[in-house]
Amino acid sequence: MEWKTRITELLGCKYPILQGAYGAFGDWKFAAAVAKTGAYGLITASTSRTPEKLREDIKRCRDATDGAFGVNLSVSTLPKIEEMLEVCIEEGVKIETAHYKPDALASRIKESGLTWVHKAARVKDALHAEHLGADAVIVVGLEGAGGKNPEQLPTLINVTWGAKQFKVPFIAAGGIGDARGLLGALAMGADGVTMGTAFMATKECPTNQASKVGMVDSSPDNPRLRFRVLSSTNPRDYAAALQKRNEMPLTKWLRLLEDLQPKNSDWPGSPDVPQATAVGSLAVGVIDSVPTVKELIDNIIREAEELVAGWQFIKAG
Repeated sequence: MEWKTRITELLGCKYPILQGAYGAFGDWKFAAAVAKTGAYGLITASTSRTPEKLREDIKRCRDATDGAFGVNLSVSTLPKIEEMLEVCIEEGVKIETAHYKPDALASRIKESGLTWVHKAARVKDALHAEHLGADAVIVVGLEGAGGKNPEQLPTLINVTWGAKQFKVPFIAAGGIGDARGLLGALAMGADGVTMGTAFMATKECPTNQASKVGMVDSSPDNPRLRFRVLSSTNPRDYAAALQKRNEMPLTKWLRLLEDLQPKNSDWPGSPDVPQATAVGSLAVGVIDSVPTVKELIDNIIREAEELVAGWQFIKAG
């Protein structure tokens, strides 16, 4: 089966599956491991820390794989983001912007001719990026991990609602981590999916084994996990924090923003829960092992093709 969508054509990957960004461990080795499988790998620029190191990491990733990969630039949180962008332009690597509005970078990105994907928490923010010239957009549903927007919607609604509005290729994210999630997103109108938590539970992910096993042992109906993932930041607190962006050092502002996010410890109950509820998304519901990245992608594609082959109800009678 040929997995050809607007996303595979735009990004040059074999499968319409993109790696998520990881602020502390999204290094080039992890990106290369993903790219080798036919999925789309992603170097997180904040992991590289400096423009010089980012350039080195891009070259190392390129030497390690012929697969498709890009670089994540998180707007408002990445130090020296303009310099990081210039490195990407000089190296001719695809980029993904994320967090807040990419307005300040848009003209330079379009001038460079780089393939540009923007990741947002709301459909309207992704539409804004499309208007600025993004070549594709990602919308992360409430089921996903990471920072939350008070107006964030569930993945299913994002996909069905957004697919009717976007003209550029559209990638679904948030709680997706298996064949059914991939097929469901494509059936609802997405051109591909981004997976974060599912890749975190692979052998190549540079995190500790305990957290990976914890994700296997965890469940999406765990009260603390459900509370952390599905609870939104107070809108007034969120707006107040955004206004302070230029009033304090970046590291202090990021801590302020992080403190607003719901945490497992904020939940009023106290059940015994796996350690992994401190990380990851509701995609833990489809994680039942710690495979290699290749095993993860091969299994998703095999299972998806088997499901499609068995769907008698969509075949012409």
